[in-house]
Amino acid sequence: MALWLLQALNARRARRAPAPDAGTVRVLLQHAYGMGGTIRTVFNLAGYLARERDVEIVSVVRTAREPFFPVPPGVRVSFLDDRTGPAGPLARLLSRFPSLLVPEQERVHHALNLWTDLCLVRRLRSFRSGVVISTRPAFNLVTALFAPPEVVTVGQEHVTYGVHAPEVLRLAKRRYGRLDAFVTLTRADRDQYARLLRAAPPRRLVRVPNALPDLAGDVSGLEEKVVAAAGRLVHAKGFDRLVTAWKHVSAEHPDWVLRIYGAGTRKAEDRLRARIEEAGLSGRVFLMGRTAELGVELSKASVYVVSSRYEGFGMTILEAMSKGVPVVSFDCPHGPGEIITDGHDGLLVGSKKPSALAEAVCRLIEDRELRRRLGGNALVTAAGYDLDTVGAMWDELLDDLTERNSTGMKANFR
Repeated sequence: MALWLLQALNARRARRAPAPDAGTVRVLLQHAYGMGGTIRTVFNLAGYLARERDVEIVSVVRTAREPFFPVPPGVRVSFLDDRTGPAGPLARLLSRFPSLLVPEQERVHHALNLWTDLCLVRRLRSFRSGVVISTRPAFNLVTALFAPPEVVTVGQEHVTYGVHAPEVLRLAKRRYGRLDAFVTLTRADRDQYARLLRAAPPRRLVRVPNALPDLAGDVSGLEEKVVAAAGRLVHAKGFDRLVTAWKHVSAEHPDWVLRIYGAGTRKAEDRLRARIEEAGLSGRVFLMGRTAELGVELSKASVYVVSSRYEGFGMTILEAMSKGVPVVSFDCPHGPGEIITDGHDGLLVGSKKPSALAEAVCRLIEDRELRRRLGGNALVTAAGYDLDTVGAMWDELLDDLTERNSTGMKANFR
């Protein structure tokens, strides 16, 4: 009954809808004031779009008073569930119940609830024009179901296809076809979604990579005896494997150090620190914590290493390359293999063994000329992901969607 009513309301709104317009863009984000690759890349894209468009980041929750990353000029940030202060009685009541719109298997389910469901649907239904870009499966699914027909909808994938639970993919198969476009970061993920959605695809299914942000710091001289890594201290990033690998590296090159930038839960940090101590690597492996100036830190490194079990894209790979730092990475699904050309601008390690990763790192440590050649080529590779180049891909997509929707196709599709 509820879905029938929603369809009737959409049909009525479609008849009265103005011509589609990409002059206003709203981006749905889990929480804008946190730290993470998705937040950083969303801010970067929003800053580009705000050059010519009215851009608002709609943060579903707020858990910090101040942003970790600076908000780009011209970009507004609004919050649906502000958890930094006292909540009203209705919010307190509904927050006790789990989300009904987000499957339990979606990674942010624990952070959402019935109150965020209500806030999200209410905000979506308030839109009368423009574009909505949603940035994770939870919001892609809700946007596909509840966005009004006069709004252009674009879903984004920021991790890799293979990490999603079957229930999430089952819902994606049913709903993503309602979106006007679905955007992946890699060609491999685009192809996998094409197979999943072949019976009912969105109007556009495209790959648009993340763009490089402007980073402080000079190009590295590649002379410091420092290897760097960065990312959240979570299982996916494989820092446990990196510590094991570094035991092999340190045995051959005890004067080199490993610096790991990033943060996680206290438990995760304690576990990784204990692993470092058990491996006898205190004083050789350093947990550097968060940094808002990753570019400056990367410019002090001579090698960058990626030990991830999977990567949606691998933004830090490009950031290291932009400082002329060659990258050694496990060839995990799917980003590293689409950015790095093995032996040209970095080294890809096909084996999952830490010893293989260590061998590749040692190769760069020991071969100064190889390090310099790969680092120089890395600068050229990174230049192909500059903001103007990637931003133009978004301009083309949004312009195409609004032109095609002006024919009335969306009303018929919904």
